[in-house]
Amino acid sequence: MYTPAFNKPRVYSVSQINFYIKSLLDNDPHLSTVFMTGEISNLKDHYSSGHIYLSLKDERSVINAVMFAGNARRLRFRPANGMKVICRGHVGVYEPSGHYQLYIEAMQPDGVGELAIAFEQLKNSLAAKGLFEQSRKKPLPKFPKTVGVITSPTGAAVQDIRNILFRRFPGVDIVMCPVLVQGEDAPAQLVSAVKRLGKYRLCDVIIIGRGGGSAEDLWAFNSEELAYAIYDCPIPVISAVGHETDFTICDFVSDMRAPTPSAAAELAVPDKSELMSYYESQLRYVRYAMDSKLRAAANLNLNLRRRLSVASPQEKIARYAERYATIAAVTDKLMSQTVYSKSGALKALASKLEELNPIAVLSRGYSIAEKDGEIISSITQLKPGDDFTLRLSDGELRATAAGE
Repeated sequence: MYTPAFNKPRVYSVSQINFYIKSLLDNDPHLSTVFMTGEISNLKDHYSSGHIYLSLKDERSVINAVMFAGNARRLRFRPANGMKVICRGHVGVYEPSGHYQLYIEAMQPDGVGELAIAFEQLKNSLAAKGLFEQSRKKPLPKFPKTVGVITSPTGAAVQDIRNILFRRFPGVDIVMCPVLVQGEDAPAQLVSAVKRLGKYRLCDVIIIGRGGGSAEDLWAFNSEELAYAIYDCPIPVISAVGHETDFTICDFVSDMRAPTPSAAAELAVPDKSELMSYYESQLRYVRYAMDSKLRAAANLNLNLRRRLSVASPQEKIARYAERYATIAAVTDKLMSQTVYSKSGALKALASKLEELNPIAVLSRGYSIAEKDGEIISSITQLKPGDDFTLRLSDGELRATAAGE
């Protein structure tokens, strides 16, 4: 009996099956470019290789995904578990394990802009590290000699800054650091300019900024490297990026934030006219204060002199001398009056005495008999034979008393 040949089934290896499935998926036009939304879970960020491994899930299913380093480097935000994202990529099979997964080429937050997420993430990270602490911010110098300006050399901001600086404080010097303020090369140039000014101490204060623009235009000022360069800079930095409603990481880490480049120039230097007005008022105050102090000192000196004059020996001597002079003058006057008065009385008395003067009587022909210095007024004072003297007006005679 004839027995037909048995058709043996073809046996495939695991690699062949995985390769076949991979080929199917790779050649499926519906899976070559897909946009997928989901919530990130099981995130693994391999910093050494730069690859990002994660899962995307919704209410019912989960799919594994990978974003290789070349694409991951273009992300402006850091993916995190629980974040809802929209991914663009293709579905393929990883042959060694036989798992199919989404190969992500681009990713953006779902519902919130990529730049907004990136900004908030970097802001929160730097704030946690203390880069925005108010206590480490440096004060601006009151009278800077040199202002460093980091901005585009062709924008309107640089002209506004120059005009305001020279108008407010004509003696100030400006060190210009022309840089790109947007684009891929801008962050590196901004960082280099800040470091160069700080390293060589080329100025007393730095203005860094640009005019207004979109979030993409201002993104160079959200660089983490720029934030650390400003944080480490020994010179105070004024940030002046965009308009008043625009905020960048540069604004938060700088020592002072200005709403516009023009406002930054006003913050950097004092106003000459205000200084002159202030110092004129201070001069008036100092003059008034000095006059008041001089008047007070003069009054105090006068009071002290008066008090010293009361207690001073010299003043006492002077007063005693004055009193002595007064008394002496009065005494002299009294003595003169007394002498004059007594002189008249003496003259009258002398006149009277002259009338009674025996000598004057003698001149009229009388004589005076004296014996032993006594005037003989009676014959009883003599005995016969006694010698006596007769005093005449022009001399004396010796005489002898006769008997009876």
